[in-house]
Amino acid sequence: MNETFLLVAGGLVLLAVGGELLVRGAVGMAARLGISPLLAGLTIVGLGTSMPELATSVQAALAGSPGIALGNVVGSNVANILLVLGVSALIRPLMVNPASFARDSIAMGGSALLATVAVLLGVIGWLPGVVLVSALVGYIWWAYTSESAAPCPEGARHEAEVKDHPVPPDTGPVVLVGMIIAGLAAAIFGAGYLVDGATVFASAAGVSESVIGLTVVAIGTSLPELIACVVAVLRKHADVALGNVVGSCIYNLCGILGATALIAPIAVPDEIAGFDIWVMLGVTALLIVQLRSGWKLSRAEGGLLVLLYAGYTVLLAIR
Repeated sequence: MNETFLLVAGGLVLLAVGGELLVRGAVGMAARLGISPLLAGLTIVGLGTSMPELATSVQAALAGSPGIALGNVVGSNVANILLVLGVSALIRPLMVNPASFARDSIAMGGSALLATVAVLLGVIGWLPGVVLVSALVGYIWWAYTSESAAPCPEGARHEAEVKDHPVPPDTGPVVLVGMIIAGLAAAIFGAGYLVDGATVFASAAGVSESVIGLTVVAIGTSLPELIACVVAVLRKHADVALGNVVGSCIYNLCGILGATALIAPIAVPDEIAGFDIWVMLGVTALLIVQLRSGWKLSRAEGGLLVLLYAGYTVLLAIR
């Protein structure tokens, strides 16, 4: 059991370090190539911070562990909404900019619906993968064109995301490429260790791989978002915390699930299709309703989200 714990812990550390190296190297290279901070924030930072989830789901799908591959995506979204946002709101209520959230609420709700339809197919193959990835590309284009047309809070937030991953301006291209390669390698190896450890842990604990994917793996890959959101809230940047979670949910469902399906078809476990995907869809709808009613997430609402996550985790443990 100690070896299993070390595999899981070591995998999570490598995933976190690899993701950060990849983002910093890519952001530095984007600056040298003259890519705007807005576009870099929408694409490079968004994709880079999702690399731990992507590497984990791809490795799990290739290893024949669909419960971990799909559970990681579904569980990460549930954890992001209930746990990450709930804890953030408990620290400080999150105010919402109506104009900024109008577009992203449509994208988040739409991505949840698309993912639910894909799961109900039974096997998520290349065609649903193409649809999901195309939806992400469409969202990025929509966001970029709308935010570059006129100054807006969301555009400023995406540019701020780039500044949160600084690279010394005199860093050479060789070093930047090295950071990108090292980040990718760390993410790939970390995902392999995490999947191996999670598989052994599921067998030893007598639970399904889906439960481990929905809990241990999903919470582990969501830890960077939790830390980033708590730091943002403590700095009184509630918009950054909310934007991180909404963006992560969209990237998880469209980018990670879609890209994984393009690489290896995912056979959907019955338990996820029958229960967990509906939980994810439900909490997504709940968040949208909460944020649109009063345009803020209060401490009481944050506490409710955390309690719901605790209840969901207990249900997973006993089912």
